[in-house]
Amino acid sequence: MKSLLLVVATTLLLPIETALAQVAATIEGVQMPAWVERAGRRVPIIPGMELRAGDQVVTGAGSRLLVKLADGSSVKLGENGQLRFAELSPARELFKAALNVLEGAFRFTTDLAAKTRKREVSIRAAQVTAGIRGTDLWGRSRQGNEIVCLIEGEIEVVAEGEPAVSMNQPLQFYRRIEGKAQPIGTVEKAQLEQWSAETELQAGKGITRRGGRFSVLLATADEQNTALALYDELRNAGYPAEIWPVKQAEKLVYVVRIRQLPSRAEANALANQLRGKFGITEPKISG
Repeated sequence: MKSLLLVVATTLLLPIETALAQVAATIEGVQMPAWVERAGRRVPIIPGMELRAGDQVVTGAGSRLLVKLADGSSVKLGENGQLRFAELSPARELFKAALNVLEGAFRFTTDLAAKTRKREVSIRAAQVTAGIRGTDLWGRSRQGNEIVCLIEGEIEVVAEGEPAVSMNQPLQFYRRIEGKAQPIGTVEKAQLEQWSAETELQAGKGITRRGGRFSVLLATADEQNTALALYDELRNAGYPAEIWPVKQAEKLVYVVRIRQLPSRAEANALANQLRGKFGITEPKISG
């Protein structure tokens, strides 16, 4: 069984590794369960975690993820998704990124401040690549069915063996079904709203956000090994549990918790989700 010192080191490893380099991408919000895979390791995602080239983020059922890039753009990933950051170069003179959506729905949005910065960004969804020029777009990759929908700006979409297609009108969308590109269409706003909901963090679902001050105390154990067993089970399931040693009546006990919930309502939602699972019976809220 691992020691408590090793647990702390493992929890902090990913942010520490990138502390000396310019940050390319940061996790802003998570609707669990979700993981990041790096160098053969898979750990649950924590708000504030820094990402780098080669990282792959994975979301589970009902999960959502919000990532902020160094140029001010944001990337959202829906449930049961897989997104690989094939390239991330945050240099001020030219921000470069290549994102590979292996599965699931995604949205890429550039805010007003980011539009003035020089950058080269492309997003690949299965066999379809979209080159981005100051824009807002939504897309999805799912078992041979790829969609890229332009919300604002301009993009160029290309699939291997097919001519590039440019889109510069809001609500235009490109679709490829079973390896065949379909004619460019225009989506209804109601349909776009449904698509967009697939990538939005859902209030009241136990969201964690960077800087959130509430915690859910899931269990208290007298023995360190008991706390470590629950810690391992939660983290393997995509929940960023921590162990917090607390002195109670001259005795050290071990509290297993999840932090960075932005409100009491979100903390209560997460507590309700986990009550009755992993042996958790009476989760409490702190903050």
